[in-house]
Amino acid sequence: MGQQVAKERFSEAEYGRFGERLKDSLIALRELLARPGFGAGPATVGAELELFLIDEDGRPLRRNKQVRDAAGDDRVVLELGSFNLEVNLTPAPMAGKPFSALTEEMRRLMDLVDDAARSQGGRVVPIGILPTLTEFDFTRDAMSDETRYRAMSRGIRRVRAEPFRVQIHGNERLELEVEDVILESANTSWQVHLRTAPEEFARVYNAAQLAIGPVLAVSGNSPSFLGRDLWEETRIALFEAAVDDRDMERPWRVDGRVCFGSGWVESGAGEVFEQSVREYEPVIPVLDEEEDPLAVTRGGGVPKLAELRLHQGTVWQWNRPVYDPADGGHLRVELRALPAGPTCADMAANAAFLLGLVTAMAARPAWIGGFPFADAYRNFYRAARNGLDAELAWPGRLDTVPASRLVADLLPVAHDGLLSAGVDPGEASRHLSVIAERVRLRRTGAVWQREALAALGEEPGARAAMLGRYRELAFGGDPVHTWPAVEGVQSSMPVSELP
Repeated sequence: MGQQVAKERFSEAEYGRFGERLKDSLIALRELLARPGFGAGPATVGAELELFLIDEDGRPLRRNKQVRDAAGDDRVVLELGSFNLEVNLTPAPMAGKPFSALTEEMRRLMDLVDDAARSQGGRVVPIGILPTLTEFDFTRDAMSDETRYRAMSRGIRRVRAEPFRVQIHGNERLELEVEDVILESANTSWQVHLRTAPEEFARVYNAAQLAIGPVLAVSGNSPSFLGRDLWEETRIALFEAAVDDRDMERPWRVDGRVCFGSGWVESGAGEVFEQSVREYEPVIPVLDEEEDPLAVTRGGGVPKLAELRLHQGTVWQWNRPVYDPADGGHLRVELRALPAGPTCADMAANAAFLLGLVTAMAARPAWIGGFPFADAYRNFYRAARNGLDAELAWPGRLDTVPASRLVADLLPVAHDGLLSAGVDPGEASRHLSVIAERVRLRRTGAVWQREALAALGEEPGARAAMLGRYRELAFGGDPVHTWPAVEGVQSSMPVSELP
């Protein structure tokens, strides 16, 4: 979705030509992946962090373009909502100290964007769902003033004419209908990228599908939406509903455009790309008139595959394959399910636990023969709903166990995985210790938010006060398991008076 889009309306003929180009792109990708040496290189780790902009009262601030311009850094880009921004971190080698490098760059960029937001009367906050959002924040004029987002909205509404229905039943119930995809902007995430060799892709991707359940269970930071207490990671249910293009005319399709998937990958990355083209209609049919992907591939070159990348950018699997023509071309697994926040230290620890577990399980492919995909699927949604209390399955275990126990048991596995990838031993231990303490104290971002709101009670401005304290602690840098309770917080204190 970062590609340039010059218009927002397209003819049926353009959709037809785009579909034909997707078919050629899949053939080109298959041939490219079979090329000896393609995608070779050391594993690298990259990430994207989505952020909320808020005003002095903790309400969403619709000035992302002005804040981006004030930041003056190409790593800062617009997101769908006019109160959202994304920062893109520089990929680092997996070997060495990648999580410390991500932490340091993340801190610098958050400070940069926060300073830019101050120039526009606002602040920035890393949190899965902003607790001060209301129904009135999701009008069509809340969308970023960018052609590609208007084109995406039109394209999805072309496929689904019905309203988008959101039904989330957690500790409380939420049911609503909206006419547009703008609810997607209620979610911000911490997306981790792992460069992967083509011959290893299926093992790594399947390991990611297995690992994300327990990692999500210990990473919850989105416990509410529109004033309702819902899931530990409400983002998962909300994002899936916000752009679900299925309607009565598509009963044959199991998954929406945001999904976990429906089976283990067998043959490699091409299989997942082909599924995306086969099962999901294009929504932004922009053609690259300058490239014939088959001609470039068969001439020994590396094609851009602009159409395939654009289409894949509108199918949001929680773990998604990425083709990148940079550096001679390579593949990545994009792990999209983790929430933004609470702190840089927490997000780095989440990434370390996830990538360590993925690396360890990818090196043990025998587990996949006896572990049903349905169990990984259930793990994911149970973790999103119940966090550390979720009952999760795992290869080699006869029964489910509480996520808190499973995470504790898996930390040594993740540690071994990190060491096998060349991560510095002190680096691995330091970041995984954050997860260990979070489990021991049972204190995730979602838990802290709930406790803070309970302490503040029903007094006016409680959510804004909680958010102000959250932002202060988030920029303080200490991981969430060390955060103090909220006694003594003045709910009348505006966010602008906090550090």
